[in-house]
Amino acid sequence: MTTHPQIGRLTDALRRTIPVGPVVSTGGQYEAGRHIWNGAVSARPGVIVRCADPAEVAIAVLAARAFDVPLTVRGAGHDWAGRALSDGGLTIDLSGLRRVSVDPETRVAEVAGGATAADLVAAAQPFGLTAATGTAGSVGMAGLTLGGGYGPLSGRFGLALDNLLSAEVVLADGSVVTADAEQEPELFWALRGGGGNFGVITSMRVRLHAVPTLLSGMVLYPWEEAGSVLAGLADMLEGSPDELTVQSGVLPGPDGKPVVFLSPTWSGDDEEAMEQTLARLDGLGTPLVSEVAPATMPAMLAAIDAQFPFGRHVEIRTRSVPSLTSGVRDVLSLAGSTLTSPSSAVSVHSLHGAASRVPVRDTAFGNRDPHLMIEIIAQWEPGDPRAQEHRAWAGDLADAFEPEALPGGYPNLLGPDAAAQIAHAYGPNTERLLTAKHRYDPYDTFKATPLPDLSRAR
Repeated sequence: MTTHPQIGRLTDALRRTIPVGPVVSTGGQYEAGRHIWNGAVSARPGVIVRCADPAEVAIAVLAARAFDVPLTVRGAGHDWAGRALSDGGLTIDLSGLRRVSVDPETRVAEVAGGATAADLVAAAQPFGLTAATGTAGSVGMAGLTLGGGYGPLSGRFGLALDNLLSAEVVLADGSVVTADAEQEPELFWALRGGGGNFGVITSMRVRLHAVPTLLSGMVLYPWEEAGSVLAGLADMLEGSPDELTVQSGVLPGPDGKPVVFLSPTWSGDDEEAMEQTLARLDGLGTPLVSEVAPATMPAMLAAIDAQFPFGRHVEIRTRSVPSLTSGVRDVLSLAGSTLTSPSSAVSVHSLHGAASRVPVRDTAFGNRDPHLMIEIIAQWEPGDPRAQEHRAWAGDLADAFEPEALPGGYPNLLGPDAAAQIAHAYGPNTERLLTAKHRYDPYDTFKATPLPDLSRAR
């Protein structure tokens, strides 16, 4: 760790100013604050401020600016690139702010800045409600929502960001504002897809949904059938109903050999359509496993958390493609045949239905055309001597997908070095987004998901 020369003075100033929220640079609370999902991230902040409310967040933001110390914000700590931590700088830790309150009459949840997707769906479940989240429960809802939020209910209810109603934000000048459709509408626009680059989200209000019928699960097909299963899936995805969202891809099977997986989620009430759809999925091949049954969102998210637990080492690459073309299917086959780790996977997420009907300029999210977002996940145990080989596997696959890919990529998964993709990640919204960044954070205090060259801002 390279400690910032002002970190000692900053820490002393914070300890005089924040009597409640712990200001830590060593010890158990410090280590807990720097423990994030990707165990390969070794960054050590000079100081971690475990803020208890927006006022303490504002103090920490202003202190970082006053002492010219790099600042980061840690919610659930799930960003694979480690941008939740500032090596040698100041990290605002919101992980203690996990309260979720649900109003079942208005179907709205108020979600604290450090709450996870699991916290949200657990709070909504007793009321027969659920939320549009990502696929993993341990992901922070604020970070997921601000960057996009592909998930099992995207086809019916849109991305997570499409369900954001308002956000309480601490800006770089220390002010606390509410951003919604009427108050700070330009900030509200930028937050929905522009990432955590404009301030610190201390709480937000999100729309909830009643989904009486929810089926989900996993179907695994033998590797010998990969080509035909993926070709059949490509046909199925064309014009699939909003109620069906299918996550698919490649992972090691129970015996270590690669398999094709389909993870369908059905959220509709038409039982006949549901049965026909699931039968069609089974008919794509000869399943090794077919376990699709009534499900709850808490159980679905927990299953993914078990597959990708905290502490393993991770390298992620992402590409977006228009559809499962023959070229994309060829690269997925390459992914399985070259797997280097029994924990790695390639996951294909679908943007269709409700998520694709939002006009692209209504939010900062840059691609509303129906498409597939490919998540290449290299994952291995700490101490694995083949770490570089696993990283190379992810990088090589990203390169192999490039000829089939759309410009840009999913901001929540783009690493800081993916300059060519970052330049196009926000599509036609780039200039407006950079202008909003210059307006709300002219000091470039907040660096979350990557943005294109800020010199383009006006």
